[in-house]
Amino acid sequence: MAHECERRDTPKPWEHPLRITRRHFFQECGVGVGKIALAALMTDAFAPSVLAAAAAVPASKKGREGLATQLPHFPAKAKRVIHLFMAGAPSQLDLFDYKPDLVKFEGKPLPPSLTEGQRFAFIRSDAALLGPRYKFAKHGQSGTEVSEILPHLAQVVDDICLIKSVRTDQFNHAPAQIFFNTGFAQPGRPSIGSWVTYGLGAEKDDLPAFVVMSTGAGISGGAANWSAGFLPTVHAGVRLRNQGDPILDVTNPAGVDAKLQRDSIDLVTDLNRRSFERDGGDPEIAARIASYEMAYRLQTSAPDLMDLRSESKETLEMYGADPDKPSFARACLLARRMIERGVRFVNIYHEGWDAHSDVAGNLKNNCKATDKASAALIKDLKQRGLLDETLVVWGGEFGRTPMVETNPALGRSQGRDHHPRAFTMWMAGGGVKPGLTYGKTDELGFNVVENPVHVHDLQATLLHLLGIDHERLTYRYAGRDFRLTDVHGQVIKDLLR
Repeated sequence: MAHECERRDTPKPWEHPLRITRRHFFQECGVGVGKIALAALMTDAFAPSVLAAAAAVPASKKGREGLATQLPHFPAKAKRVIHLFMAGAPSQLDLFDYKPDLVKFEGKPLPPSLTEGQRFAFIRSDAALLGPRYKFAKHGQSGTEVSEILPHLAQVVDDICLIKSVRTDQFNHAPAQIFFNTGFAQPGRPSIGSWVTYGLGAEKDDLPAFVVMSTGAGISGGAANWSAGFLPTVHAGVRLRNQGDPILDVTNPAGVDAKLQRDSIDLVTDLNRRSFERDGGDPEIAARIASYEMAYRLQTSAPDLMDLRSESKETLEMYGADPDKPSFARACLLARRMIERGVRFVNIYHEGWDAHSDVAGNLKNNCKATDKASAALIKDLKQRGLLDETLVVWGGEFGRTPMVETNPALGRSQGRDHHPRAFTMWMAGGGVKPGLTYGKTDELGFNVVENPVHVHDLQATLLHLLGIDHERLTYRYAGRDFRLTDVHGQVIKDLLR
């Protein structure tokens, strides 16, 4: 049987000589049924972003395609966000949430009433309790209690808001990371940074509005953590490398000067614009135009951004950063430089907190890599007058169990398993109350007993601080309106200054 798309030179008597495909019918027949449908969808879905892109593409090319700044729903307390994501999940019981009863009952199992019906990734519900591996002390005028392994954070506790009652719905790394960053456990939804740039746009046109860096071997959830999902691709996070060229293939090859580069991009842009107009405003074409323009601008802005030699010796020492070596400290200093230059949202992923064995050693190594720089970021932003308008968020995808994980077959000993029911995060600047400790867990750190904060609540609160009503920031896709918090989330007003 001939394929539907093949031409038939000798049609059968009962067949029409001009047989057309269904796709051709919707594209070309009459005024174009498909184009009518697309236009209707674009009126609702793409008006704040992609239609702005279409208007910004021609002529001077000075506009920021697809990211025209939108007014917030109400006055914002924060203008920018730096999210320090501790991938793998730090142990809150050894860093922030001291439990004397864990010391008292170490080696004994949890009461069955606590663990009944609970799922654990690698341990049995009757695993023995494990006490904190480090000593705790109170610091600052607020008397905030933190572990001895966080000496630098202890110096800035009066500037942070410690939240001890966070909980999530996921207990494995990739789904929990994606859930925290997109509000949904499966890949395909827009990330927080994408929602923010979709709602607020970009401040400058020479750097991406949403930047991502990582300082480890890999992230379980991968690029889904900073994906634009069903939003126009222009809102996806741009990943900058922590060493070498910030973005691969941005540098011109030998023999290509600035004029040739500009002429080439102008030609491609003109062709893409024609396709944009011909196809009824395809948002992906607008995103492609924007990406070419951004790549051209990054050739100038990115090298200057990544060059830390202009920073003072005192600043480099405060962060513990070597300008020429990739590290979490270097990434934090780059984050400060980015928000100074108008980047709206910065994600830094530091992997390696998954302490199924030797939780004490894991914490020692990771705190050595992150504590000084995290505290330095707060100090640096504060002394530059940027902390009040910059929200800093620190935390992982879930917490660790009060019970010990020991498995000789896997070579595991003195570790902690995944625990979604209670963990700790901190926030600083951007309109949150400094020196506040919020929420409480039970005597063994297993369940939240006071002021529970769900991940959706954190997402709603973050958007609120940026002047965005999480219930009003929606995007119509597949026949319904979507939002970051889905049908959940409450702004935690007790955290707001």
